[in-house]
Amino acid sequence: MDFVKSLSIAASGLRAQAGRMKVLSENIANADSTAQKPGADPYRRRIPTFRSELDRELDARTVQLGPTRPDQSNFRTKHEPGHPLADANGNVRYPNVNSIVEMTDMREAQRSYEANVNVIGATRRMIQRTLDILRA
Repeated sequence: MDFVKSLSIAASGLRAQAGRMKVLSENIANADSTAQKPGADPYRRRIPTFRSELDRELDARTVQLGPTRPDQSNFRTKHEPGHPLADANGNVRYPNVNSIVEMTDMREAQRSYEANVNVIGATRRMIQRTLDILRA
């Protein structure tokens, strides 16, 4: 087994999931924000993507955080006639962010992150055991 390859693949997973959590955090932070001025769009939910890359030096496939893409679903609207950003019908547009979906995605990213940490820990233990055997 190639320990360096295992560590490199797991480390790429850590970086990708950390980037995913950053995007999800931005979505959650902006879930109830409004537009900056009347008529402007509010924050649009961002969706993280991943891409597989070949590390030619290690001859291993790693994962990278790809570009984030905007969620094209409709904005949420609330009827708030007294709000300064309300349209002629008294509706205010809010981001297309569902906090429950974001928290579910965040939990999934956290579990994936933890799985990669466990791979690194297991690889380190195997390296240590190999060194102990070689010393004996």
